Amino acid sequence: MEDIKKIEKKIHKMTKNGDIQHAIEYCQSLLLKEPADTNLHIRLGDLYLDWHLDVYQAKQYIDEAITEYQKAAEVLIDNGEIYYKIGLALYYKGELDKAINYFNIAIDKKANASQCNYMIANCLKKKDRYQDALIRLDEALKTCFLNSSRIHYLKSRLLSTLYFTDKKKKALAFCSLMLSYLTLPFDKEAKKNLKNKAKWFKILPTLIKADALVAQGDFEGALNCYSSAIDKMPGFSALYASLGDMYRKIGKLEEAVVEYKMALWIDSLNHSAYSGLVQAYEELGDYDNAISYYKKYIKIHPNNAVLHSNIANLYFMKGDAETAISHYQAAITINPKKDWTSIVAQTLGYIQQNVIKNTDCAIANYQVANALTPKEIDVYISLGSAFYDNEDYKNALIVYRRALELEPNNSKIHCNLGYLYWGMGDLDEAIKEYQLSIDFDPTYDIAHNNLGVIYLDDLVQLQKAIDCFSAAVECNPNYALAYYNLGRCYALKNENIEAAKYFQQAMDVNNITNEIDPADIQERLNNLFN
Repeated sequence: MEDIKKIEKKIHKMTKNGDIQHAIEYCQSLLLKEPADTNLHIRLGDLYLDWHLDVYQAKQYIDEAITEYQKAAEVLIDNGEIYYKIGLALYYKGELDKAINYFNIAIDKKANASQCNYMIANCLKKKDRYQDALIRLDEALKTCFLNSSRIHYLKSRLLSTLYFTDKKKKALAFCSLMLSYLTLPFDKEAKKNLKNKAKWFKILPTLIKADALVAQGDFEGALNCYSSAIDKMPGFSALYASLGDMYRKIGKLEEAVVEYKMALWIDSLNHSAYSGLVQAYEELGDYDNAISYYKKYIKIHPNNAVLHSNIANLYFMKGDAETAISHYQAAITINPKKDWTSIVAQTLGYIQQNVIKNTDCAIANYQVANALTPKEIDVYISLGSAFYDNEDYKNALIVYRRALELEPNNSKIHCNLGYLYWGMGDLDEAIKEYQLSIDFDPTYDIAHNNLGVIYLDDLVQLQKAIDCFSAAVECNPNYALAYYNLGRCYALKNENIEAAKYFQQAMDVNNITNEIDPADIQERLNNLFN
């Protein structure tokens, strides 16, 4: 058999020229002569792994690599390096727990502890255990100095991602990034990774074409470009995320989900893939999976208020108001921008007022929103409404008057004031405010209807009431309550046929709008002819 140095030299020459397949065939031919040669099994395993990781190849050689390494391990049972190689192959296969186990065995058997801990950190990153990954990276750095570029780079990415609002951690992330650059010349694997990433430029014309097609709105064409780029170089996370974006834009949501997941498998810190994936699940109506991935996303970005707000919206839509509230509160606490936080506080107040029925908490959140955006009229309206529900008419009146100082001609505020005075028993002021509301907005159907109810139930002025309700349905033909009230008016006038007509209209519209209990309308209809 040939001398081992000559064999290695020959293999190196083949791989340097990019001819991995012939190098593999050469190794296989040698193993036919010497099937028990562990060095050849290891070298063949390395070649299979390199071929598997080649950015120009599909991923289909990892099992072959594992098989060759395991054949060598049957003989070299105390060789830590072979266990490291098996762990590495299992990592690329996606069997993370097994990989971690082999890396730990490798450490026990005196393999390179730094590289083993670095790979364990990569496994933990894929399992969303980011703090544990950072601990392993620090362990790796204890036994490594110059050959540490990859370790520093991963630490920088994790720190900058997890603590993007923490100035001290951001500074530490920057230091780690600088150290990764300084130690790059001494880290063989880091240089190899950089060389692979540099191959990106070979598909740059395809990506430029894809961007141009996106700008023109030709998403199908861009999709084909990204697919072509992946066929040429299937190892880049960003390509799968971009392909997922194209599928989502043309409505192929299931396909988009597959591509986003592939992007996250390659790089679990790919923010655009997470963002696209949760949006795809939301558009599919699959809130459970959307929430699941939001939780993972929040693990990466625990201080991102938008993520907390978005997951809160999903919990609310699923009917889990309590969990929604906790995430809304987290979003408010983080408080990135006043206007945005004010909207979140209003949303939280709405849920507490109308779903949880806790008006005190609702008032507190509306007051937070008011402090953040003191000129936002909708906040005043919501706060006044919450005070009214709490029967705190004095504070409700103060809030509405403050709002009128900002917008004296606001129809909605005058309408709410009319409702407040009505609840306080001051009919004259209530009528005055409702009339002002109508003067400022003649199409405001609620003001017409509420004024009509005062004329009908409190003052028993039927014609004025009919005029108000008629105006309300003219403004809004889908206003079931106004038809119902017209029916009540004509019933009191003993014009039962006319009353029945309006009650039936109320019933028809209410089937769509669900404003009134249908049993109430049916009872009114039945009583007309009993």
